[in-house]
Amino acid sequence: MVKRVFDLVLSLPMLFFLSPVFLAISVAILLSSPGGVFYFQTRVGRFGKPFKMYKFRSMVPEADKIGSYQTAVGDPRITRVGRILRKTSLDELPQILNVILGDMSLVGPRPDVPNQKESYSEEDWVKRHSVKPGITGLAQATLRSNVTWEQRKQLDFEYIDNMGLWMDIKILFLTVNQIVTKGSH
Repeated sequence: MVKRVFDLVLSLPMLFFLSPVFLAISVAILLSSPGGVFYFQTRVGRFGKPFKMYKFRSMVPEADKIGSYQTAVGDPRITRVGRILRKTSLDELPQILNVILGDMSLVGPRPDVPNQKESYSEEDWVKRHSVKPGITGLAQATLRSNVTWEQRKQLDFEYIDNMGLWMDIKILFLTVNQIVTKGSH
């Protein structure tokens, strides 16, 4: 309950104050490449419930049909505006709507795509999805895009085992520091 209140207290004002940024990004995407402004992808939520995750489109249309669900440095599917959005993590801003709708939290393990289930044991899959996924998590706050699959999994479980309001606040500050100092690909 505290986590949900924390999410709403932060995400509702963020949506209001960032609305000019949403508008500017939308115009930049529309003017720079064909396709829509938003990208919707089915992700796995708490207790394995699927939901549509919102992002600003940073890749060419149908990118998920011409490559892996993961991107790499220099991925040709990423648009010019998309590179900036990804480096600054602005492509993740629409997930504030997922937080308000209750699909996601501000902090939690990043939501998996359904195909990733095969990478987990059944026990690990259940544990990983016992909490709401987040816009940022311990792996993103500490290692950002340089994290291996095993490191990410270990940090996600560390978060689940130790989660709490103060840890969420710490992760939010660490995430801002990662974005400002290191960026992404």
